[in-house]
Amino acid sequence: MNDPRPPAVLERLRGRLVVSCQAYPGEPLRDPDAMRRMALAALEGGAAGIRAQGLADLRAIRAAADVPLIGLWKDGAAGVVITPTAAHVREVAATGAEIVALDATARPRPDGRPYAESFAAAHAAGALVMADVATFAEGLRAAEAGADVVGTTLSGYTDDSPRLPGPDLELVARLAAALDVPVVAEGRIHSPTQARAALEAGAFAVVVGTAITHPTSLTRWFAAEVDAAHRPRPADLPASS
Repeated sequence: MNDPRPPAVLERLRGRLVVSCQAYPGEPLRDPDAMRRMALAALEGGAAGIRAQGLADLRAIRAAADVPLIGLWKDGAAGVVITPTAAHVREVAATGAEIVALDATARPRPDGRPYAESFAAAHAAGALVMADVATFAEGLRAAEAGADVVGTTLSGYTDDSPRLPGPDLELVARLAAALDVPVVAEGRIHSPTQARAALEAGAFAVVVGTAITHPTSLTRWFAAEVDAAHRPRPADLPASS
C-alpha cells in the first residue's frame, strides 16, 4: 500500500489547476519556445503546475519556471504512445520533470514489457509516476503497482472506456473513493464549471489542456457555431422547381 501522504511536489497541486501545454505535429505552435511562453502565460493566470510533452519542450519549461512539472513523451501513432517504455521514462525524468506521466492502460506496450518496469525506472531516477488510465480497473492496478498519482486522462480514448462529451466524473469519483493515492481529473474538461465539478467529485487536482492552450481547437468550436448560425434555415431556402 502506498504512503497516503502525497509527496511535497504533489501537495503543491492539491486542489489546484494544472495546465497542459502541448501542440500537435505540424501545428504553428509546435515549438519549445512557444510552449515555454504558453506555460508562463498559464502560470500568470493562476496555474499551479504544468503538464507538457516532448524533451525539448520540457527542458525549456523547466528552465523558465520552478513549478511542479508533469512530463511525458508521445512516441508513435496509435495504441500506447504516452511515454511508452522505460527508456522514454528515463529521458523524461532527465529533463527535470518531477512527475513522469505514462500510459497505464491494459493495452500492449510497444516493447512488450510490463509498465511496472517504467514505474521502477521513474522512481530510480527520483521522479514520481502519474499513471494515465481509462478505466476503474486500470486505476486500481496502477496504484497497486506503485503509481504515485492516477489520472483519468485516457477515459474515452480506448475501446473499453466510454467517450463522453465532457469529463468522466463518475470515474473520478470512483477512483477517488477507492484509492489512497491522489486522483487527477483530466480529459475533455472544457469549462471552469466542469473543472470545479471534477474537484467536487473528489479529484485531488485538475488538468486542463485544449480549452486553455489549443487555439486551433478553440477556433474550431467558435467557427462551427458561427457557421451553423450563418447557414440558411430550411424556411429561408428557395422552393425547388
